[in-house]
Amino acid sequence: MFEKIIYIGDTEVDIKLVEGQAVEGDIMNMPIILEDQEKAILAEIKEMHPDHVKAKMLGELVNGKFIGGILRKPSLTAKIRMLTDSELSYIVGEYKRGNMLVGESPFYNSKKIYVELNELFSKHIGIIGNTGSGKSCGIARLIQNIFQNPDFIPFRSNFFIFDSSSEYYTAFSNMNSINPNYHYRFITTNQNSPYPGELLQIPIWLLNLEDMALLLQATTHTQLSIMEKTMKLVRIFSQSDATAVDYQNHLIASAIMTILYSNQGSASKRDEIFSLFNTCSTEAFNLNATVQGIGYTRKLQECFLIDSTDNFSERVLLTEYVNKFIRPDLNQYEPLEANYFTIEDVEKALNFALISEGWLRNENVYADAITLKVKLHELVIGPNRKFFDYKEFVKLDQFISSLIIKDGKKYQIVNINLEDVDDVFAKAIVKIFTRLLFDLSRKVKRGSIPFNILLEEAHRYVQKDTDEFLFGYNIFDRVAKEGRKYGVIMALISQRPVDLSDTVISQCSNFIIFKMSHPRDIEYITKMIPNITEDTIEKQKSLQVGNCLVFGSGFKIPLIARLEMPNPMPQSSSCDVVATWASNS
Repeated sequence: MFEKIIYIGDTEVDIKLVEGQAVEGDIMNMPIILEDQEKAILAEIKEMHPDHVKAKMLGELVNGKFIGGILRKPSLTAKIRMLTDSELSYIVGEYKRGNMLVGESPFYNSKKIYVELNELFSKHIGIIGNTGSGKSCGIARLIQNIFQNPDFIPFRSNFFIFDSSSEYYTAFSNMNSINPNYHYRFITTNQNSPYPGELLQIPIWLLNLEDMALLLQATTHTQLSIMEKTMKLVRIFSQSDATAVDYQNHLIASAIMTILYSNQGSASKRDEIFSLFNTCSTEAFNLNATVQGIGYTRKLQECFLIDSTDNFSERVLLTEYVNKFIRPDLNQYEPLEANYFTIEDVEKALNFALISEGWLRNENVYADAITLKVKLHELVIGPNRKFFDYKEFVKLDQFISSLIIKDGKKYQIVNINLEDVDDVFAKAIVKIFTRLLFDLSRKVKRGSIPFNILLEEAHRYVQKDTDEFLFGYNIFDRVAKEGRKYGVIMALISQRPVDLSDTVISQCSNFIIFKMSHPRDIEYITKMIPNITEDTIEKQKSLQVGNCLVFGSGFKIPLIARLEMPNPMPQSSSCDVVATWASNS
């Protein structure tokens, strides 16, 4: 069928066909070997013409291994032959411990495609494709392949799946039937979910400044400063010793003295101080607190009676009483380790933070302060408040441990379903969990507890954010750059790669691409994905549903893979309009 090489370019060769001999079968995409005495070059047929074919050179077979890329080229006299089965294994991988099945190759004689688990799941992955192209089924099948391997028991694996439609429940909920040591956990924000699960709960004291700023949608450095003071105060107030009360009294007393020495009239001063007591009060500072004079007592509110000279009638008594609570040394006090506190405690601390720095008296920052105050109050009284109703104090390691181990069961898959909450809140929750997992991984022995974070609809969370402007970093960008060495690995599953963070997508080492059609998405991945070629882009355009293009560090060359359908299936199919529209009659 092949006569000889008639042209050798940088990456392609032209091969003359034997004249008068019919081409046997479909040879498009057929792998061939160009072999001479010194080398064996793998090539793939890309174009067919009446008298010749064009083949793209992919790499070289050296000492029983395939090496991608071309340094040495074949000679014009090189022998042209088909690959042997053993040579195919160099390209598509082989079944052995530490490898997992991906699918089969429709072009390489339906050979099974295997990849090293370390190459695929210890590096960030990009999984991209149109709606309906088979992404969810593909992810479900790949993870099922891990746990259905009889020769490998991934007991200590930790997959965290974040999704918004609970579609993976049906695919993984029965994994215990594969092995009694395998367990799946479903945590959801939807109290009316059709699937049995647990309500999402997060200890509010594990949140740091950036987490709270995300929850409250802070957008300015002023708001960040307010939240920084708030987080410091709530930790001080959560202490059980006398310092907490002393600190509150000190802040109120200092605020009162600032008002008393302002240029306002007495009536305005009184109104502002009474307003202060509505949000910040203690046993010593409330309208009914007892103020001891020499031989008499007054209620604190009675000290603000105004005489004929427009002064407080008990201004001396009032000043002496307030001054004794001022403790300048407390301004340098730093809180000890975090204790248990609630979201209501955070709101209380915010009120104290606002009076302590006079933010509500500053026209330039008043709007920022009020916006933050309103958003926190909405969180406290709103439907999302229940997600922070954690009943007992735990530290970071205890909290993460409680997610993956409970009642003597080790959960290999923890599915956190962010259904029934808006995108802003869902994005904040995903960032918070990612940060918590990353922080824990940095505290333990490096790489000793790997976490694989799968983000379904990743374009909802991993966006081109302004986090770096506010915080100096973005948690997804940071995990993309540093997570691999600590064992925190992300898999981004998205139908809109153009909306993803450039930094994160560029740090992915492996890609599983289903069919894409939007020109902007195709152009984006062409620019952003390392080492992607025009040929690879063209291959994905003609993919059938359930087929994907796999390439990256885990694969010798870009391969088309036909995935088996998952069993059980995820709940990701389209609505059956025929069944739902049909009349019962």
